[in-house]
Amino acid sequence: MNFAEHLIGCAERHPAAVALANGDRRLTYAELFERAKCVASGMAALGVGQGDRVAVALRNREETVILWWATQWLGGVFVPLNWRLRPVELHYCVQDAESALLVIEPDSIDVAELVEGIPIVAVAGAERGTPFADLEAAAPLAEATDVDEREPSLMLYTSGTTGNPKGVPRSHAAERAASIAHVAQCGYGPGERTLGVMPLYHTMGQRSMLAMTLVGGSLHLMEEWDASRALDLVLHDELTCLYLAPTLFHDLALAHEAAPRDVSSVRRIAYAGAPMTGVLTQRCVAMFDPDVFVNHYGSTEIYTFTVHSDQRAKPGCAGRPGVNERIRLVRPDLEASPTDVVAPGEVGQVVCSLASDEAFTGYWKRPDADAKQIRDGWYFPGDLAQEDADGDLWIVGRIDDMIISGGENVHPLEIEELLVRHPAVLEAAVIGTPDERLGHLVTAYIVASAAVSDDELDAYCLAATELARFKRPRRYIFVDQLPKSASGKLLRRLLKEEQ
Repeated sequence: MNFAEHLIGCAERHPAAVALANGDRRLTYAELFERAKCVASGMAALGVGQGDRVAVALRNREETVILWWATQWLGGVFVPLNWRLRPVELHYCVQDAESALLVIEPDSIDVAELVEGIPIVAVAGAERGTPFADLEAAAPLAEATDVDEREPSLMLYTSGTTGNPKGVPRSHAAERAASIAHVAQCGYGPGERTLGVMPLYHTMGQRSMLAMTLVGGSLHLMEEWDASRALDLVLHDELTCLYLAPTLFHDLALAHEAAPRDVSSVRRIAYAGAPMTGVLTQRCVAMFDPDVFVNHYGSTEIYTFTVHSDQRAKPGCAGRPGVNERIRLVRPDLEASPTDVVAPGEVGQVVCSLASDEAFTGYWKRPDADAKQIRDGWYFPGDLAQEDADGDLWIVGRIDDMIISGGENVHPLEIEELLVRHPAVLEAAVIGTPDERLGHLVTAYIVASAAVSDDELDAYCLAATELARFKRPRRYIFVDQLPKSASGKLLRRLLKEEQ
């Protein structure tokens, strides 16, 4: 089933149910269906057809969601882009995707100066191109373009740690499989209401949107993150589930402690994109007392690797393979093959089978990236992990983040987990900095919530029984904030670039 058929099914099953909420505005599935058909007609008049890429540099707006479905109705490929990128970076993605259309808003309008040869659509008063209202005014396109479910419906661009972003085409079948798995793994039921704040140019934002369509639920949009307003929205709209990056849960916990609100309607919470510390896990349990608390470990390329649905029992545990997955831990080096499986309990790099229904089939026009990360039918994301005695997975870091200090391997996550348990430490990030004697010095960047010194933190680490002495930080750098992506992922590379 492609997503045009999926949309028809949504409108037939739940015509009066709320699909989108944006402030006081409500849009039912029947209304979403009709508006998508009109916008599809308007896009067709601008020359967009089957297989064409539609680049969209928008916030989480009502128009963004309508454009997603309109693109599916036309049999096109939706290409959501990070509107926060510099114009030259946006332009690279627009060109790389060979886009047939670009949609902009005031915050992304500057890229329009660089784009040539394709039509531009303007949203929210952006003064360049065809107004979005003109697309909506078109007569509805009655028939959807029929496409094979194995064809791409979406192309996301990964932020990447080096070089230009990579396009990740995602088929109709893979996106639906990932969404169905998400519903099952998070325990969603009919009529869920979730917060639509994770960016729609990110896999988590896409999953929140599509999972709601499967259960006749509603996506409550937030164009800009504000933890206090999010708590108000939880209370006012009685949201039932949240799928957020740990950073956003961190902000919610602080806002709730400052001004408590009734959040008891939220029964299912899940996080992804980055590890969550034990301290933050406890704060989330205290705040929501959820029935389901999921750690979802995955990637843009293959949505799920593993899941663990009871974080209060095992904080930080990544659990076991998702319903569509097979994983292995193999030798932690760049030349390893999928058959180089490590012994039980040893640290290895995670590899995931590309036979998964959720998997992509390769990067967009990047055979070099395919060669690096795809081997013998398995995907190599570059993460390091180990299994415990129960067979559950624990992520210990990334191959390129591992610190070799004095010939010893040091994984940043275990040090960060310890540091954030100190009452004066709000956030911590650990990297290796060049050192003539040790090769790399274990260095901790600290966001403090109260006055604390290097000596105090060193004494704290020395007193900790779970951390070997050689792993403790030898240098502390105090900062106001840590660099993070829009999805809340720590950008260690930016800290390394400072050295």
